[in-house]
Amino acid sequence: MLLKTLLARLASMVITLFGVAVVVFVIIRVAPGDPIAMMLPPGASDADVERLRALYGLDRSMPEQFLIWLGGVLQGDFGTSISLRQPVAGLVLGRLPATLELSALALVIALVLGGFLAIFGARHRATPLEAGVDLTNGAALSVPDFLWGLVLILLFGVLWPVLEISGRVSPRLDLPFATQFYLVESILRLRFDLTADLLSHMIMPALALALPLAAIIAQLLKQSLKEVLNLDYVTLARVRGYSELRVILREGLRNAALPTLTLVGVQFTFLIGGTVIVERLFSYEGLGNMAIDAVINRDLPLIQGIVLLFAVIFILVNLAVDLTYSLLNPRLRHG
Repeated sequence: MLLKTLLARLASMVITLFGVAVVVFVIIRVAPGDPIAMMLPPGASDADVERLRALYGLDRSMPEQFLIWLGGVLQGDFGTSISLRQPVAGLVLGRLPATLELSALALVIALVLGGFLAIFGARHRATPLEAGVDLTNGAALSVPDFLWGLVLILLFGVLWPVLEISGRVSPRLDLPFATQFYLVESILRLRFDLTADLLSHMIMPALALALPLAAIIAQLLKQSLKEVLNLDYVTLARVRGYSELRVILREGLRNAALPTLTLVGVQFTFLIGGTVIVERLFSYEGLGNMAIDAVINRDLPLIQGIVLLFAVIFILVNLAVDLTYSLLNPRLRHG
């Protein structure tokens, strides 16, 4: 059953990626604006324009351009950035680790905050404290991530300046990194001075991304816990003399967390997409920030590479969630 699910999802993934490639390729070419004209000074001749069009293959028909680009992608060549004049694959993969680290930190914060609120609300269900949890969740959900970012900058970057408000790492520091996974590598190298500096840059954008997701997690997990806590085996645990908190953590959380798992996976993909605006707001050197620059500069190859990579990430995350859910749910695994 699990193998059939995996094969079906892989086939669906290929079809989805092809569809994304076609849609993005067509949309960015019919959108107004000429990337070649933006590269050249105002006094450039028509011959200069045509020469650059030929260089980037923009003088061909759209189907020819797509087939050439698709053939390159299948060989690992995503083209050359028009604005940066570097291979797209290297540019995109160079920025991807920064975005993944920021998204992972945001997910950890969301799980901790959302889990705490859910357990606290379930422990104090049908009391004013649960109403307080619901009010907190509503407030967190009503404010989008980029507005949370502005609030955090005002609080911890201006009024109480204890955190960095821009960049990924302080340029004054020696950076002995072999990869672009700065946070992970700083921990593995035991360079906790670098870890602290990286976190001081990451904590505000990560928290801005995490707060809406934490509210969603708290709402669903609390509701699931309340349903599970009314089941017979939970009542039996109470009869044995277990405290309410122990009942929630040992008996309720394990089963209540399963529906939340799917939600977390789906919302994590939206969280990665949300990094586009938040990274720009904090001048964080990630993939989202690069995506905005690519759109402003009408850098067609770079836009295509970034969108395709985002699509791959979304599909892989959803595939991982489906497989994990199947492994944890015996009815799906043996059905």
